[in-house]
Amino acid sequence: MSLQRPAVLTDDFMRGLVARVPSTSGGTWKLTEVYTGEHLVDLPQSTPADIERAFATAREAQRAWAATPLRRRLAVFKRAHEIFVVNALTTADLIQAESGKNRRMAVEESCDPPMVMSHYLKRAPRLLAPKRHGGPVPVVSHSTEIRQPKGVVGIIAPWNFPFATGISDAIPALMAGNAVVLKPDNKTALSPLHGIAMLEQAGLPEGLFQVVCGEGPDVGPTLIDNASYVMFTGSTATGRTIGERAGRNLIGACLELGGKNPQIVLDDVDAEEWVTSTLFGVFGNTGQICMHIERIYLPDSRYDELKQKFVRAAAALDVRAAYDFGPEVGSLVSVDQMHRVLSHVEDAVAKGATVLTGGRPRPDLGPAFFEPTVLEGVTTDMLCGVTETFGPVVALHRYRSVDEAVALANDTDYGLNASVWGSDLERAQAVAARIESGNVNVNDALATAYASKSTPSGGVKQSGVGARHGDQGLLKYTDVQNLAVLKKQVLGPRPGQDYDAYVKQMLSGLRMMRRTRLR
Repeated sequence: MSLQRPAVLTDDFMRGLVARVPSTSGGTWKLTEVYTGEHLVDLPQSTPADIERAFATAREAQRAWAATPLRRRLAVFKRAHEIFVVNALTTADLIQAESGKNRRMAVEESCDPPMVMSHYLKRAPRLLAPKRHGGPVPVVSHSTEIRQPKGVVGIIAPWNFPFATGISDAIPALMAGNAVVLKPDNKTALSPLHGIAMLEQAGLPEGLFQVVCGEGPDVGPTLIDNASYVMFTGSTATGRTIGERAGRNLIGACLELGGKNPQIVLDDVDAEEWVTSTLFGVFGNTGQICMHIERIYLPDSRYDELKQKFVRAAAALDVRAAYDFGPEVGSLVSVDQMHRVLSHVEDAVAKGATVLTGGRPRPDLGPAFFEPTVLEGVTTDMLCGVTETFGPVVALHRYRSVDEAVALANDTDYGLNASVWGSDLERAQAVAARIESGNVNVNDALATAYASKSTPSGGVKQSGVGARHGDQGLLKYTDVQNLAVLKKQVLGPRPGQDYDAYVKQMLSGLRMMRRTRLR
């Protein structure tokens, strides 16, 4: 199909970005524009030796960066915030070209790193400052909690939000004094490379933020074996493999994994507000959001009404390829992903599910387009009943009681995100508290939880270990050094004091400190 690519995406611009990727093998990946399938640029592929050299370069740069005063490190991100905002539309052009998402979603993604910068610029000075605590003996002893950077953090970023995860997850690691080696997905390496260029424009030392590219099985093992810590976003199966290898290396890992995210709609819901938000929660980024809704539970008393409104709205969505703000839904990221989504729908239909709208690829719009799809009659013997589809597909279910709805929502191995809707906020929050999920939104599908940068965001059950955002989103990239000082030698019997007397004195002291709350 014919589509005018943004003027900024010149061959020279894109070749300049991929020149940052170390590669001695000569191997390349043909990176294509998702909307059209047309060739964009050849992406170098990194060998294990390239990855080891990238880590060596990063470690050398990290030593000087860690010794840089925190205020000077943070000054880089104060400048970067403005640069990222000024260049948001160029970033969106890259995100659209490499991932196929609609422009509304691409611009929202471009705003995530500035939001993360803004949050940690406020919190990092307090979180990273040494904290003095009392020692075992009042007055004559104390200890200081000192936050030390881990070293070089390995980040493995997914294709669905390459800029947000590739750059936003690196920001607190860099603020804490670490270096970063990032492995983006081959399909979506351009936008994070652009992000690194902007960080260096803001003053980030060259060499501190490295990028290596290649297929996961080729690149992942060497990256993990050289990293001081690993941050991974992706599938549960891959996360398990990464967690096992990190464990063998005795390094920490934060894993944000898959989900089969439910939504419970209560019988007092405002239908119009629910439809508008849930359209985004289901079909935003063409359903390729880790936290997007794949299961909707509607009350029996309003099932037909709510189903009709939602299906009508889904069928009316504007789906097409464009570098403007018109389309509400864009393309899937690849033809392979489109076939995965189609296989889930075909499996469901073959086993008795009904397609209420959509259900078909749209090759007339582009090679990887798929219609927004609403299913009914989905059961747990179907692929899309238990497995993450990761596409513009949602199943509607009927429930008779809130207890039944909660049980159905929790009947999954996953626990990443959930949504509860109702006019009575106290009642809706009480239902939300019963859902086994790391994130639960009331009267929103997903954005409120994810955009709350002050609060940790992570999964439970098979949806992950650890979290991004909140204080732990920065502190996870540090080790704690306990620096303890004893001013006078009082830990033991005094000269000439027998041990019985010393023990009595010690026990008496413990009682006294407890009563006076000294310790």
